[in-house]
Amino acid sequence: MADEHYPEDLRYHREHDWVRVDGDEAVFGITWFAQDALGEVVFYEPPAVGATLAADATYGELESVKAVSDIYAPADGEVVSVNEDVVAAPELVNTDPYGAGWLVRVRLTNPARLDALMDQAAYVAYLAGLGEA
Repeated sequence: MADEHYPEDLRYHREHDWVRVDGDEAVFGITWFAQDALGEVVFYEPPAVGATLAADATYGELESVKAVSDIYAPADGEVVSVNEDVVAAPELVNTDPYGAGWLVRVRLTNPARLDALMDQAAYVAYLAGLGEA
């Protein structure tokens, strides 16, 4: 398992998904918090390349030994690639959620939507608030 951390260069969604912007494209994945809550990930059901993703809507599933969890799109876009390494070895989500464990790469269709996402400090504060619920 990876150590708990939340990179400063990412934007975060309230459903514990992250986005790394790269020009007019972005990479999506799940946060350390999400993979920790899931436990050992054993299956990844990705969307098809070419699929249109809508912010806040589900676009796939991760299955662990204890639960099946929907994955939420943090922004709008068209899937340009799926991480086939995670399809073959889903545990990459646990061992390297921000690197080798990324899920999809998308061409952003509404980059302004990224402004609604949390930065690292806001996400860490959000997580702290969840602990008080």
